[in-house]
Amino acid sequence: MKKTLVLGATDNPARYAYRAVHQLKNHGHEVVPVGIRKGSVAGLEIRNDRPTAADVDTVTLYVGPQNQPAWYDYILDLNPKRIIFNPGTENPELEELAHQRGIQTEEACTLVMLSVGQY
Repeated sequence: MKKTLVLGATDNPARYAYRAVHQLKNHGHEVVPVGIRKGSVAGLEIRNDRPTAADVDTVTLYVGPQNQPAWYDYILDLNPKRIIFNPGTENPELEELAHQRGIQTEEACTLVMLSVGQY
């Protein structure tokens, strides 16, 4: 299964990031939730300290493009195989930086990908 870091994780059940953590876990993926507020989701602690994580397959973004620059180095230094830009997080600048490092990017919805078996 694919180790996935959810950037923008939240304990708010009304948010898509909350649902994504649950669905990723339900599909058997190892999930690392990272957010700006402390809390927990799907029985996992939401990390606020930019944890180092080895062997990250996917970073799925739930942080708007205006707030992403502060996360660029962190995301890219994880050296994931891919970054998923969920609706509303599309960012050509970060996509280009990722491509320069050989990181695949997708503008897609993690929840839809999981539901149709294309994750």
